[in-house]
Amino acid sequence: MGYALAKAAKDLQMNVVLVSGPVNLKCPRGVKFINVETAQEMQNAMDAEYEFAHLIIMCAAVSDHRPSATYDKKIHKDDFPMRINLVKNPDILKSLGLKKKNNQVLVGFAAETNDIIASASKKLNEKNLDWIVVNDVSSDEIGFSSDKNEVILLSANGIEKQITINEKIHIAKEIIKSIYPSCLEKAL
Repeated sequence: MGYALAKAAKDLQMNVVLVSGPVNLKCPRGVKFINVETAQEMQNAMDAEYEFAHLIIMCAAVSDHRPSATYDKKIHKDDFPMRINLVKNPDILKSLGLKKKNNQVLVGFAAETNDIIASASKKLNEKNLDWIVVNDVSSDEIGFSSDKNEVILLSANGIEKQITINEKIHIAKEIIKSIYPSCLEKAL
């Protein structure tokens, strides 16, 4: 969804920065692109760009944990540790929510498989978001490995809006029009 959102925002004449991990997608034309590989790199990029942004949409599925030890060389099977210890990755969305300014709109995504509204509502409140986009990732027909999606938008003001199954670019345009209506005025 991130690339579709970047394209939709650019189509609405917005200045767009796309921070992305490795994917097989092409960055939309006219979008500033920042490539990252780790959650820490993503946090550094977001921290650098955040103060200049008015609309921030975080839809990355960053791993909650990472191995505590990393190696710059191959570990042979006889030397491989029997246990891999994990440490928490930074909660980028929560850290952005803690420093959100009045002129910023912060949007998160919730990839859920059950109790999707309750789980997303909790995340919306805990992370100080203005909006959350709920993805039911239990279906193979939509979401990560599909060109289509279906989402529910929840706002901190109690608005709930379902965007029914459609191509991701259409979903992205509907998301932006719903969460940041002033962008429509700029596009007209």
